[in-house]
Amino acid sequence: PLQTSFGVNTVALVKGVPKVLNLKDILENFYFHRREVILRRTAFDLRKAEEKAHILEGLKIAVESIDEVVALIRKAPDSPAAHEGLVKKFDLSDIQAKAILDMRLARLTGLERDKIVAEYKEIMAIITDLKDILATPERVTKIIREEVASLKADYGDGRRTEIIGDSEDLTMESLVADEDVSVTITHAGYIKRTPLSQIRAQKRGGKGKSGMLTRGEDVVKDVFPATNHQSLLLFSNCAKVFELKVYNLPDAALRSKGSHIAQLLKLRDGEKIVQILPVKEFKDDQYVLSVTAKGFVKKTDLMAYSKVRETGIIGLKLDDDDQLINCAIVGKDDEVIIATKMGKAIRFASEDVRPMGRASRGVTGIRFSEEKDEVMGMEVIHSQATILSVCENGYGKRTPLEEYRVQTRGGKGIYTIKVTERNGPVVGILQVDENEDLMCMTSSGKLMRFTINEIGIIGRLTQGVRLMAVDEGEKITSLCKVAKIDGEEVE
Repeated sequence: PLQTSFGVNTVALVKGVPKVLNLKDILENFYFHRREVILRRTAFDLRKAEEKAHILEGLKIAVESIDEVVALIRKAPDSPAAHEGLVKKFDLSDIQAKAILDMRLARLTGLERDKIVAEYKEIMAIITDLKDILATPERVTKIIREEVASLKADYGDGRRTEIIGDSEDLTMESLVADEDVSVTITHAGYIKRTPLSQIRAQKRGGKGKSGMLTRGEDVVKDVFPATNHQSLLLFSNCAKVFELKVYNLPDAALRSKGSHIAQLLKLRDGEKIVQILPVKEFKDDQYVLSVTAKGFVKKTDLMAYSKVRETGIIGLKLDDDDQLINCAIVGKDDEVIIATKMGKAIRFASEDVRPMGRASRGVTGIRFSEEKDEVMGMEVIHSQATILSVCENGYGKRTPLEEYRVQTRGGKGIYTIKVTERNGPVVGILQVDENEDLMCMTSSGKLMRFTINEIGIIGRLTQGVRLMAVDEGEKITSLCKVAKIDGEEVE
């Protein structure tokens, strides 16, 4: 809530009478209360100091006339007589005489006698200071200030809300928590964001659980991890680019289908979003690498997408029978792997693709051995991890990255997985490590998430293992990797 109200009972006793006080009255009465406390405390300290000074004064008289005191005490027949003799001879009070008689012999040494004199002088200085406090109102006020400052230093903390004079600098971004979310988009164009904490891990080979409610022939197309403050570059199959902030997406529960993308973007008939790229900041030496179904790749400076109109901009030029499959942000030293529907893959350096403008078609990334083949996915290689290949019948595997040799762009590639009737055509590939989870979605909207280390590492020319049990007529349509959630346990 932006505002919180609470009640305060400001009734207080003022000179014995209950009164309702405003803030000014509370401060004034607190000030007068503190003056009274300090005056009473000072008077008490003064009384105790004077009592101690009185005793020290008698001891001082005794040590200064120690020989006479000792002689008087030795001649006295008993303690009462000695007490009376000390009172009469040195003009002492009963308290002083008793203190002298109770004094230990050790205090008669020269050093102890000096201590008594010094202590007497010290207590007299304290008495003078306490009397000055009682006689000087300004000193009482100064003590109040010092004590309040000490309380502030010990118990005070910084203001929890910032007071600003101009609210023009406030943005929607500053009012939204920058938490990790999962962005989900369907084939029909429904989109939402869901906190990752709502999606729990399961064992490999299970049935999964419903991750999004779909209707009719709609299927889940993509799941992408992001944060609320990131910008999203949304690439459509028609190669147009749109920009959205993640916090502008509808915040929906795991089973909710979200809102239609048409409410957020201006899409043409038949146009769908095929890739979403989160961008924390637009900077030089970063490029967007695009790949189409026909195997064309294009690299464009990321800054070319820094200012996207509300109606979108052209991302690349497409042939009439082609469509955009995937996009990724790459650097100068990155390498990419492109995978095809029939299980082929090619690995090449991003430097093999020269930078081009947004409106260009690009160059050949991979050539097909079979006419029915097409590109299904692309991954940017950032580390020596493993390559995960997933087929639409629920099978997949991990293969060491070193088994994919670096080739020249435009070749036919090598096998990444053996495509058969059992496992079906390739759905996509991912570069993964054991610190991540895999999230798969099927054509019926079923979602399953499990840990990467459950998937075996085997060679390229194999069919893989069952990752997810799919029903008859059901196929895996999309996959993505998500970071593990701290403290999460596998069901």
